[in-house]
Amino acid sequence: MSIDAALALLETQIGTEVGTSRWILVDQAMIDRFADTTQDTQWIHTDPDRAAQTPLGGTIAHGFLTLSLASRFAYDCFPMLPGQTMGINYGFDRIRFLSPVRAGRSLRGRFTLTGVHKRDAKTLMRETRLTIDIDGQDTPALVADWLGLAVFD
Repeated sequence: MSIDAALALLETQIGTEVGTSRWILVDQAMIDRFADTTQDTQWIHTDPDRAAQTPLGGTIAHGFLTLSLASRFAYDCFPMLPGQTMGINYGFDRIRFLSPVRAGRSLRGRFTLTGVHKRDAKTLMRETRLTIDIDGQDTPALVADWLGLAVFD
């Protein structure tokens, strides 16, 4: 598939939900590994006994841990287009953390294509609205406008 054919296909999907990932469990072990890696060991993330005394009732995932799962969710939802050689994370225009993620909850990503355009002869810019849902909760963990590049031969 040529870049122009990919662009035409993606343009028909603007405004639609283009993918929903599988659920991923965010348990205390994952939170602790993230805390160790980022050196963000604030007690609301790492001390279950102390965190249990708060209105949250326990530890919560770092917001950046929740956001970092976006890459994993994208793997479930965005296979390479025919002719595409790679995808590149271009960044975010907007991120809002709407609800804390308690340890032991599962998350999934939902993607809505909000725009696509040709940047040059080999690159498409894909704009998606990412919503990270918390299993059993109405308010999502976060909503973000994510930009990604699709590079073609």
